[in-house]
Amino acid sequence: MTKKGQITPLSEAEKKQLQHEINIYVQKYSKETVGKGSDFIKSYIFEDMFIIRGEGFLSEAEKYLSQTPSGCETVRASRMEGIRRFLDIYNQLLQEKFHALVVRNFFDVKPKTDSWAHMVVFDRKIE
Repeated sequence: MTKKGQITPLSEAEKKQLQHEINIYVQKYSKETVGKGSDFIKSYIFEDMFIIRGEGFLSEAEKYLSQTPSGCETVRASRMEGIRRFLDIYNQLLQEKFHALVVRNFFDVKPKTDSWAHMVVFDRKIE
């Protein structure tokens, strides 16, 4: 990734490898801390952004709670709190992998559709 102290853009192979490694990391972390990982995770690298999304991450109890508006909000608030705790560790990992500083994080959880998405913006183009 670096040549003589300069950072070069990622090759397609490097992008795919990083996406794979990060997907596995997110899945493993989720299983260890919450007890269930996502059924599906997909990530994308585009210019100065890393976008990752997942589906099928709710436990059976969370799915049951999400059948009502107040339950959806409870599940969302709980999962968002877990994400806030995770972001420090996760941002550090991303900065090390991409050799760039994270300048923005956007994260959302949709219990009604059992899906989540996270977008990270870096301080430079990574592809």
